[in-house]
Amino acid sequence: MTKTIPQSAKVVIIGGGVAGCSVAYHLSKFGWNDIVLLERDQLTSGTTWHAAGLIGQLGSSATITKLRNYSLNLYKQLEKETGLSTGLKQNGSLTVATSTGRLQELKRQVTTAQLFNVEANEVSKDQIKSLYPLINTDDVIGGVHIPDDGQADPVGVTNVLAKAAKEQGANFIEHCSVKKILIQNKQIVGVETDQGKIDCEYIVLASGMWS
Repeated sequence: MTKTIPQSAKVVIIGGGVAGCSVAYHLSKFGWNDIVLLERDQLTSGTTWHAAGLIGQLGSSATITKLRNYSLNLYKQLEKETGLSTGLKQNGSLTVATSTGRLQELKRQVTTAQLFNVEANEVSKDQIKSLYPLINTDDVIGGVHIPDDGQADPVGVTNVLAKAAKEQGANFIEHCSVKKILIQNKQIVGVETDQGKIDCEYIVLASGMWS
């Protein structure tokens, strides 16, 4: 059954993948209750459904590292809130070095991890083989093991975020394509869809990198 689109909203989110559903969830948690998310097909039908879902806690900057750790804790919290599974498995990550330069870089990552309370252990060639017996360690000289890294199911994460956002009042409309972003006096005033127009103050474009 197709839902009737509203005439107006404070914010329209275009795209029902993990990014769009995350925006809807967080805006609703911040107290926004006039949120509409539009998905042209069904949730996760774009890039999200075939994403790897890897969760590494260390990023290229302090901000990215904090964001990754926040995400990991959020997935655990959402499972409790919604009763749905994100498919989270903390089976650890193993990064290997085949040169002294790369090994020094990994050692610096271990030091960085300590600043963010992330457990990261430098491991020897033999320890690497013990952790992952299938690996060929002929040219490996060392590495780093982060036991709490892992993976989650991208579809599961998206559905959990969507459910939590809906429980906070966000309106999700699937099978509704956005045809045009409406602008007046250099300001966004709404969107035109294949089911009619929605006036809005803000738009979040979360429909993929090529949109």
